[in-house]
Amino acid sequence: MKFILFLFSLITGHALALTLTTEDYPPFNIVDPKTQKVSGISTEKVSEVMRRSKEAFTITPYPWLRAFQLAQKETDTCVFSTTRTPEREASFKWVGPLVKNNWYIFARAGDTRSPKNLKELKAYSIGAYRGDAIAEYLEKNGFKTDLAKADEDNPQKLLSNRFDFWASGELLGLSILKRKNLSDKIIPILLFNQTEMYLACNLKTSQVKIDNYNKILQDMDKDGTNLAIENKYR
Repeated sequence: MKFILFLFSLITGHALALTLTTEDYPPFNIVDPKTQKVSGISTEKVSEVMRRSKEAFTITPYPWLRAFQLAQKETDTCVFSTTRTPEREASFKWVGPLVKNNWYIFARAGDTRSPKNLKELKAYSIGAYRGDAIAEYLEKNGFKTDLAKADEDNPQKLLSNRFDFWASGELLGLSILKRKNLSDKIIPILLFNQTEMYLACNLKTSQVKIDNYNKILQDMDKDGTNLAIENKYR
């Protein structure tokens, strides 16, 4: 299909639209379940970068692993919001940071265990979701994990005692709990890391484009655009 589109672009003189993939990760990427339209802090920032660069683009939500793998394999494709880690560094060209993301441990309300740091949870099983940077971090550091297909599944698994604790992004976790009316049953108890999330582009993406996107994002910091977007979601 991309080859056909490439031939069409040569014939018509139109550049191929950049494909941006994402997942539902509120408040950074928020997917409307009915329309599949995507909003959120990262989404608005990325869209403004594309608008200022006069880049034609589409944004399509997928399950995370699918979104991530498409950007790895397909030219003219980028994925957001992607945690930049040493393990992922050489797999993409990076635009950002777009946002900061606090990683939290969540527990059942009433759980009397009060860990002071992540090491104290080595004896317990921790829920996360497959392909996520948090899950990769826990597995790399030798923690026992129980991985779901989507983070949305983890609150009920925690309440059903499928695992002892749940690890998620702070704002994502709180959003999921609010959506499921579980904010009184599960609470955040431990901040264990802070990361930065980026737009991660296929390695064949022009470096000139990447440099331009990064410059535009820096300009958006300076002119107050990024702060204005963030304030909309507070």
